[in-house]
Formats: sequence, C-alpha cells, structure tokens
Amino acid sequence: MKAPRIPIAREGYPFILFAGFSALVLAMLEIAYAAIPALVITGFVLWFFRDPERVGPTRADAFVSPADGKVIVAEKIIDDRFMHCEVMKISIFMNVFNVHVNRFPYVGVVKEVALKPGKFYSADTNKGALHNEYCAITVASENNIEYCVVQVAGLIARRIVCWAEKGDALTTGQRYGLIRFGSRVDLYLPSHFTPSVNKGDKVRAGETILGYPGPV
Repeated sequence: MKAPRIPIAREGYPFILFAGFSALVLAMLEIAYAAIPALVITGFVLWFFRDPERVGPTRADAFVSPADGKVIVAEKIIDDRFMHCEVMKISIFMNVFNVHVNRFPYVGVVKEVALKPGKFYSADTNKGALHNEYCAITVASENNIEYCVVQVAGLIARRIVCWAEKGDALTTGQRYGLIRFGSRVDLYLPSHFTPSVNKGDKVRAGETILGYPGPV
C-alpha cells in the first residue's frame, strides 16, 4: 500500500505555519480585529499551496499541460531564445487562485536547466515574457522529440522553484516545481506539433491534453 500523502506542496509549509501561528497568537491575545484577517490569510495560503493528485491521459504520445490556468498563447513562432528554430508555442497564465505546482508535460530526459535573473513585470504581457526572471528546462525524449518548458516569474511571483536537474529522467505528469503567487509557464514544442487547445482555454496540470507531436 502506498503511504498517504498530504496534498500540500512542501514549499508552502513555512508560510502556512507562520500565518497559522500568527493567527493563533492574535486569537490568544483576544485581538479579534487582527486575528480574523490572519485566519483568512492562513486559509488563503493553505489553498494556494494545495497539490492535488491528477489522472493523466492513457495515450503515451500526449503532451499534458504543465500548469493550471488559462492559455494565453497558442501559435507558431520563430524562437531565437531557447530552441532557435520554428516552434509551436503554448503559454499558460496562472493567477493566484490556480494550483501552482508544475508538472512535466512529456516523458524525457533533462538536457539543460537554465535559471536567468530578470525583471518582475506582469507575467501575462509580452514585456514580462521577454524580460522576467525565468527557469528554462530543455528536454529530449526517446523518440527524438525535443522541447523546452519555461517557468516565468511575474509581478507578484518572486520565487521560481525547480526540482529538475540535468540528466533526470522524468515521466509525463511528474511534478517538477512551482512558482510562488501567480505567473506563467511557456512551452516551446516542435513545429509539427498538433495542438488540441486554443487561446482562452482553461487547462489543468497533468490532465489536460495540449496536443500530439504529429508527423515529423
């Protein structure tokens, strides 16, 4: 039998404990006007760091969403930053109410992990996509598919957490990190990728199918 798992990202424990302890102290001091807001904040932080289980697709060639949120870009572009070729780019914006644990979109081996400091503009803008702090993971699969998944910091999000390291072999839907307090994840996929989502669609990490590689 598998050991039971608490559905909260471990990176959230210090924030949850601090907020909960503050609410408890204020309540014990009978400072109701401060204790009640502190309790509400504790509930929000607990909700923010939730990490529910997800059921992935049965098709082995399906790419799944790396994040919960809204698709804000789904188009072919010429990428001169990560893949240096024509790619299908899919961007997902996460607001503060979305689950923020990121999941690996497709089985493969990590070729490179690059964390670059930057600005903290609003993540759902072109300016933010170009200039914000990011962590880019380049991945190669056994069937010669190469892609890049990029965690982008935002106006409120000031901390990118990435557990993946070069050489890691990860499976589709496996957790690999999170971004604290809202941001975006960009996917740079092969140009022959066939998307099954459109701009404006809502997606769920590890469950929603973004599309398939298509013919090479």
